[in-house]
Amino acid sequence: MLSVLEIIKKTTDFFAAKGIESPRLDAELLVGHSLGLKRMQLYLQFERFLTEPELEKIRPLVRRRAAREPLQYVIGEVEWGGLRLKVDRRALIPRPETELLLEIVLGIVGQDVETMLDLGTGTGALALALANARPNARVTAVDASDDALALARENAAATGLAARVSIFKSDWFGAIPAGGMFDVIVSNPPYLTEAETAEAQPEVRQYEPRAALVAADEGCADLLKIVSGAAVFLKPGGLLALETGIAQHATLLAACAGAEFARCESRKDLTGRDRFVLAWKG
Repeated sequence: MLSVLEIIKKTTDFFAAKGIESPRLDAELLVGHSLGLKRMQLYLQFERFLTEPELEKIRPLVRRRAAREPLQYVIGEVEWGGLRLKVDRRALIPRPETELLLEIVLGIVGQDVETMLDLGTGTGALALALANARPNARVTAVDASDDALALARENAAATGLAARVSIFKSDWFGAIPAGGMFDVIVSNPPYLTEAETAEAQPEVRQYEPRAALVAADEGCADLLKIVSGAAVFLKPGGLLALETGIAQHATLLAACAGAEFARCESRKDLTGRDRFVLAWKG
């Protein structure tokens, strides 16, 4: 028989041999998830011996993570933006960088904001977190992927926000009704180059949807489409907030200056790199 701590140690060593970056943390999270325990609860049971049915729950999850499937996909959910969201291979995993974009937007717009649009919503993370934080706002979320839209709708229902977030299919602004005007437009579109994707960790290359990662023209193609089309759908003084690649800001700021935006600026991520572009309509 093996104790909880012994299983964690064996799993940690197994993950380390597979090149996983945080083997002990991942081992604890997977074992805790399998047993229905939070990490602190797990620590209090280190000496407890595991039953065979409990081990049978743990083993397939360990195999999936050892194959470099992202931990979030293996567990099936993530805490993000104050919400618990379902995640799977239908959409990108919500990242800490995008959570910072959420914080930046909420720091700019007040409780009286009326309408917001999330382009390329994926799991629905940004749209749902915005709706949750600004209960007076009507939020629209669009994506070109039917799979991502299905996942976003599942998350909207699970979080109790389905009545306030309109989710439908659109290739960027393609299906947004003419005359639709928003106080805020946010997006975390594809912005990696083919070379960047080829160099990414196996968790990204092998499991996350490629169409949500890679864009043409050095990663700028979709960002430039959004910049060129956004002003038509923004109210005067409205905000466009984008997550971007770190080498794209000169191109994007020049595009914003030529697209009816009165002011635009870069914001850095937690590592000090240019990550976000903000632009205000005149």
